[in-house]
Amino acid sequence: MEMMRYAHTNIVSADWKKLVAFYVEVFQCRLIPPIRRQSGKWLEKGMGLKDAQLEGAHLLLPGHGENGPTLEIYQHRTIENQKAILPNKRGFAHIAFEVDNVQEVLEDLIKYGGKSFGEITKKKVDDVGEITFVYARDPEGNLIELQHWNTLLPMS
Repeated sequence: MEMMRYAHTNIVSADWKKLVAFYVEVFQCRLIPPIRRQSGKWLEKGMGLKDAQLEGAHLLLPGHGENGPTLEIYQHRTIENQKAILPNKRGFAHIAFEVDNVQEVLEDLIKYGGKSFGEITKKKVDDVGEITFVYARDPEGNLIELQHWNTLLPMS
């Protein structure tokens, strides 16, 4: 079998620099140089998007080492706006961060321009442990789940 691993998740942003700063401050992501400035026929062909032109950066996600997956935040020259999605919308819905203290991270998220969406909730999950979680939104309305597990067994 050929090598396969998860690489990145992309967020299209109206202001990539502001959104990068949010994820660095709140979630301890780390900017991975270089800043990407991409355009040309090769990008149009690969994306299937006429006149593709973008700028942005990759952020190393916390907790997975130096070769872990990244969060790619790009701002395209032209952006199609949409309504903020709900948690039960078909397709990609949210990203999740496991944190030590859901309340503290939610407060930081709000301090840096995000918004709470749900209420902090605890639930015992049989044979797993107890989860504390809440849904929130980043400054551009993307859904984020904050979660903390008190587990019965080591999570892998």
